[in-house]
Amino acid sequence: MRQLAPYALIYLLAIACAAGLATQSQAADAPLQVQIGYLGYLPDPGPLLSNVIPEPADAGLRGAELAITDSNSTGRFLNHSYSLVSASAESPDALIEAAKAQHDQGLRLFVVNAPVETLRRLSAVLTDSLLFNAGSPDDSLRTTDCLPNVLHTLPSRAMLADALAQFLVVRKWQRALLIVGPTPNDQAYAAALRRAAKRFGLKLVAEKAWSFDNDQRRSAQADMPLFTQTAEYDVVLVADERGDFGEYVPYQTWYPRPVAGTQGLTPVGWHKTVETYGAAQLQKRFEAMAGRWMNDRDFAAWMAVRSIASAVSKLRQVDPMAIRALEISDQLPLDGFKGRKLSYRPWNGQLRQPIPIVQPRALVSTSPQDGFLHPFNEMDSLGYDKPEVTCRFP
Repeated sequence: MRQLAPYALIYLLAIACAAGLATQSQAADAPLQVQIGYLGYLPDPGPLLSNVIPEPADAGLRGAELAITDSNSTGRFLNHSYSLVSASAESPDALIEAAKAQHDQGLRLFVVNAPVETLRRLSAVLTDSLLFNAGSPDDSLRTTDCLPNVLHTLPSRAMLADALAQFLVVRKWQRALLIVGPTPNDQAYAAALRRAAKRFGLKLVAEKAWSFDNDQRRSAQADMPLFTQTAEYDVVLVADERGDFGEYVPYQTWYPRPVAGTQGLTPVGWHKTVETYGAAQLQKRFEAMAGRWMNDRDFAAWMAVRSIASAVSKLRQVDPMAIRALEISDQLPLDGFKGRKLSYRPWNGQLRQPIPIVQPRALVSTSPQDGFLHPFNEMDSLGYDKPEVTCRFP
């Protein structure tokens, strides 16, 4: 028995070493878990004066869900696992509470589809987290009030207006009538159009405020021609984000002219008619999953999740500040099915991206237009460029 003891000891040590190696192997094989929170709040638009096709209730969320599926398809080769924790609320306060609950669960990466004031509150509450804005086109977030922990995948109003203005210049439609709705969002969109007109040399021959409260389904044919009677124009620009009257401007104007802006010929972040550079495959996957078309909020949320996945693949970690630093560097070109590599502007966190210009059932053009050059990146000809921005990321 005494002679067997050393062999028994060696045997036990061998078993212990094997168990230790197995434990280390299991730890090495454990996937990197990437949890992303989705926070959605769309306020009630109130009573509408026309038959507006409403925004889908799940706009944004379904784009994020598809991006989780896409990220897991590629992530399994790197042993990364992505999951989405979603919360939708009917009030800003309820959304803040939902965000706190997700934060308490350990989430530090969020996709937010909410108005500008709610986004500001979330940024202040989730100071140690990284938020991707997929719901607010507000220009102040990109010019004077840059939130240090927020990146923007949804185009700003200035980007949309500049994209449209470039197309109008190319077509030589340089005299415009501007019609502005009564809501704060309409005023903000109109301000972006005025800026773009001045920037690219368009002339606003007249500006009219829409204040009618009648039913345009019954009276557009009688009211609109007289309302649009003014000095001759090449195009009518409409600022009506909610859709109170804009759908009834085309084909009813005093002069037979095209209509553009929030209705008619429209600059958008994404549209069903975008099909080139592999976009058709993205559209098909989305429609198979959601049973509807992909819109700009869906694409912005999809892009947000894919931005996170691309950064995690390169960093091999989920620290939000490390991801943020990589996103605004020039070391992470992103694929967004728009024909160019996308990236975030380091001075305000806005995603550079081409802007499709569409009519309801066809792609008309894509900006930046040929000939509109920039010293560093042609996509920076859309929206506020670095010298025009007063806020800076820390």
